[in-house]
Amino acid sequence: MAQKACSRLAPAIPWLLANRNAISASRRELSNTFGTHSRCASYIHATHKEYLLRSFSSSPLPETDVSYEQLKKLLATRTSVVIDVREPWELREYGNIPGSINVPLGQVNIALQLNPEEFKEKYGGDMPQATDHIVFSCLAGIRSQKALDQAVSLGYKDVQHYAGGWQDWAKCEQES
Repeated sequence: MAQKACSRLAPAIPWLLANRNAISASRRELSNTFGTHSRCASYIHATHKEYLLRSFSSSPLPETDVSYEQLKKLLATRTSVVIDVREPWELREYGNIPGSINVPLGQVNIALQLNPEEFKEKYGGDMPQATDHIVFSCLAGIRSQKALDQAVSLGYKDVQHYAGGWQDWAKCEQES
């Protein structure tokens, strides 16, 4: 059943890739685009539905990873809010990046929606605004990527993560 549904959409893929803007697609437009013998066009004619076809911009995505050197500069200039999303016991056991705020991953979504006073009281640092540059960190870069995704879904625009995490930080600090 799923294979049949997918096969109906297969002829549409090249057209969708070629037309990257949001396009209102009526039955007639799709019929003209795919031809009257297309399975997609036939399906749309049969169901009498109107579809909105969307695609994302092809402009390059901003770089989301931050290196050790970049993070050191951001911390030195205080131009970013660094949020460590590990659990508090991990910070006690392994250590933390100086200047970072600890907000465990399970609390990131709620924390970024608090009012600034509540955030400061609960996490001990200034709450980042939606326009602030935020860098998320964790042990090895997996949870920080999840936190980045949550922040973006909440409307934060300038977010990155330290993919190396605490493991890379500790290694680089020992070498310098």
